Amino acid sequence: MRLYDYVLSPSCYKVRLMAALAGVSLELRPVDFHPGAEHRGPELLSLNPAGSLPILVDGDLVLTESSAILVYLAGKAALQWLGRASPVDAAREQQWLSFSSRLTTSLGSARLHEMLLRPGDIGALQAAGIAALRELEAGLVEQRLQGRAFLVANAPTVADIACFPYVALAPDGGVSLDPYPAIRLWSRALRALPGFIEMPGIHRLHELKPEPLLEPGVV
Repeated sequence: MRLYDYVLSPSCYKVRLMAALAGVSLELRPVDFHPGAEHRGPELLSLNPAGSLPILVDGDLVLTESSAILVYLAGKAALQWLGRASPVDAAREQQWLSFSSRLTTSLGSARLHEMLLRPGDIGALQAAGIAALRELEAGLVEQRLQGRAFLVANAPTVADIACFPYVALAPDGGVSLDPYPAIRLWSRALRALPGFIEMPGIHRLHELKPEPLLEPGVV
């Protein structure tokens, strides 16, 4: 399998992380995303007319959406990463996979604005990112009340991997993670998984702080 990859792209990192956790070997094809804009050149546009990354090629199959790639990798090599134990789990997984796109368009766009001077209303992007973080925090608190440490179950699924990178990189867009103890505990749990790999730029600041405390009754 070949991954057309930009090392500083959170969406590409999702795929590299899922592959590492699932034990899948990828052939990485680095792409000059910035400043070269190679993703908008003829070779890559022939694979993905949308001009975006990541792109995964496996034989005749070409996948260009990160959530679909995560599901494909898990389906091929690590079925336990698919939240399909019940119809409820399957629905939760799909809901959080869809939610991850809101993190990309809010927190991800705020990060591009601050780091690459991408045009945009930074105040509106940060406000949308904060709203998404509050929703994620509430979901994780509800899961902990049910004795579950992750978004779908008490074990991680592709939904967790889909949401993690843009959340972890929120400070790059000027959005602090300090107000979200459940998110910080969730991030620690993901980082502790066997096979976890880092992405350049992801902050470990919260791991140097005391363990976050949740409200009484939240485990």
